[in-house]
Amino acid sequence: MILSTPVAQGGKGLIARATSADGEPFALAALRYLDAQVLAGRTEIALMFANHPGRRGVDSPHEFRGWRDAAPEVAVGMEGAPGHQAAGITGADGGLGGGRGFYEGSPSADSLAGFDPTAAENPYRTYGGFDWFTAKLGGLWDSLLAEGKPWWVTATSDAHQVFQDTVKPGGQDHATTGSRGAPVDTDVPQTYGDFWPGFYSSTLVGASSRSYVDIMRGMRAGKVVAVHGRLIDGLDLRVRAKRDGDTRGVTIGGRTFVRRGGDVEVTIEVELAAGRNVNGATPKLAKVDLIAGAVTGPVADRDTYLAPGTSVVETFEVPSRARGKVRFTHVFRNVDRAFYLRLLGTDGNQLGADGGPVMDMLGDADPWADLWFYANPVFVDVI
Repeated sequence: MILSTPVAQGGKGLIARATSADGEPFALAALRYLDAQVLAGRTEIALMFANHPGRRGVDSPHEFRGWRDAAPEVAVGMEGAPGHQAAGITGADGGLGGGRGFYEGSPSADSLAGFDPTAAENPYRTYGGFDWFTAKLGGLWDSLLAEGKPWWVTATSDAHQVFQDTVKPGGQDHATTGSRGAPVDTDVPQTYGDFWPGFYSSTLVGASSRSYVDIMRGMRAGKVVAVHGRLIDGLDLRVRAKRDGDTRGVTIGGRTFVRRGGDVEVTIEVELAAGRNVNGATPKLAKVDLIAGAVTGPVADRDTYLAPGTSVVETFEVPSRARGKVRFTHVFRNVDRAFYLRLLGTDGNQLGADGGPVMDMLGDADPWADLWFYANPVFVDVI
């Protein structure tokens, strides 16, 4: 297969800046290459999730759509919650006192003009530790889902330098030697911005085994729940048409159908945290929001990042004394058009007026005091 790869002077792929728009064709070419390797059987699976997608506003909505369309089995989602969550811990508590995820920027020459920060809403900050693209109800994530094509979110640790670790990088010049040299243990806790992998951010994946390939298959299928601070230990979602003999239904990342005018039953079973997280507390889930939006098809403007029809359909309160598992149900009645649904849960410590997450403040955003989980969607088609 011959791949169309953009080139510039001297046969080199030259772009103005690392984040400038003239680099977009190279990203698409790379994704098509990966897709071709999978199709040709040269590799079993390949995945791409966009890293800290909203941090600098340089990933425009049309880029997400372009990636997904160029390689829909490879470019399957984005980092719903960035790593570097310890960066928001205050200086008084031994932290950097910055922004969670190092989301501390402002618009640049390469940022989408529509991402304008205001006092009330700032796309360049996290909300409850999650990227604004994910956390905004009816925002970019929902606008992609409203097209009816899968787009998944994850949570990552992105651990470079770990909060309170005593080790510093070596003093060797990386530019000339290719290495920082051997690390140096100072015996002094450092004000770094990361947690060890799995200590705070968790990506729960439905997989048939613990092998790398099976886990990647689960991620490709969207069987993913992004969790912070061990807010929950597990989640079972079942969505089924009530009158079509579908006794089992589909789960997170799945797609099912209902006959026009039929009912769709949603069953949610949450496994509550059974023990303490790394911070020494046992989190208490306060509520679960069931969110849904109509599937309206491809957008005319590929830089659309709003889905105003998306809303919270029902909020399920978790009893304060609940232990083990809690179970909730909801029925969508007389369904007459395709839709998707997803779940959002929180400890309820920091809520906006709409019951959603609030913007994390720079220098004062304790990640342990504001915990959330996001479950990937289920699509329901109408026949």
